[in-house]
Amino acid sequence: MSKKQLILSLIVLVALVALGVYAQHRHPFHWQMFVEQLALANWRKIAIAFGCIYIGYVFRAVRWALLLRHNKKVPLFSLLGTQVMGFTAVALIGRIADPVRPYLIAKKTGLPLSTQLAVYIVERMFDLGSMALIFSTVLLTTRELLPHPELLLRVAKGGLIGTAAMAAFTIGVRFTGGAQDIFLEKGLGLISPRMGRSVGEKIRTFRAGLDTLRSFSDFGIASLLSLAMWGLITLAYLETANAFVASRQLAAMTLPECMVLMASSMVASGFQLPVLGWFTQIGLVAAAFSSFFGVAAEPATACAAMLLAVTFLSIIPVGLVWARFDHVSLRKVAVESEHAEEQLSGK
Repeated sequence: MSKKQLILSLIVLVALVALGVYAQHRHPFHWQMFVEQLALANWRKIAIAFGCIYIGYVFRAVRWALLLRHNKKVPLFSLLGTQVMGFTAVALIGRIADPVRPYLIAKKTGLPLSTQLAVYIVERMFDLGSMALIFSTVLLTTRELLPHPELLLRVAKGGLIGTAAMAAFTIGVRFTGGAQDIFLEKGLGLISPRMGRSVGEKIRTFRAGLDTLRSFSDFGIASLLSLAMWGLITLAYLETANAFVASRQLAAMTLPECMVLMASSMVASGFQLPVLGWFTQIGLVAAAFSSFFGVAAEPATACAAMLLAVTFLSIIPVGLVWARFDHVSLRKVAVESEHAEEQLSGK
């Protein structure tokens, strides 16, 4: 962990402790009720949620293998270990470990790291597009069942417009050669040469990743895998919330309500510090439960903690065992991948 990250983590820790003390003083948290909520939960539903998340990692591995097939054909399930170890590194170390997956895949396949970073960017595009499409479609068709339907309508339309804009940008980058990156690099270079070079390089990396999509069938297969994976993740959220049968609101949570919950969780996970980020995510998701659906603090916190365990932390035991068998040090790989990415970026 760098000095800046350490300082930031300490600031967040102090803020969390102060907020916890203040909240306990204003609205005492009943830990016994929190434990009871967990004890009374329907663990069969939670097991289904775990299964959905694990199957999602298989979909990720297959998708990455298919995106590689024009550069190098690999068995569909051969990259599962790199996915598992990569997400384990992110869960333990934070978002700084995002390059671990492309770094491990580059080492495993013998392909340049730059090509795998390009695939990673394309993968993120499919994730964002699939999530936005599912979210917006559900909200557009069921917004009347939720509080603040006018606001949700604007959010849903914004999600669809954003997805369409991303698709248009992708098509433009794919079929206009280097025109876009040259234009943006020169235009932004008038403001900041460094920013212009950085944006231009990122677009060139993105275009290199799009070389993995050489036909409509490539795009269609990647889209279907992405939608299926995010469908499983959505089901995991819904099953986990419904598992808390002692809370009337959680036990009766519907799919459109789950969309609001997922959105708040995704926002909370966007800034992920090592370990401390777990608690900020639990707090933000619990606050969303209480604000949107009137769930009491104890069941809201219990469900938020379980959601974090199911959707984010559940991969850690498998990842640590896999890394042990493959003789991989996740901390060392995280540092190496970060340095390798910086060298490619010319920093």
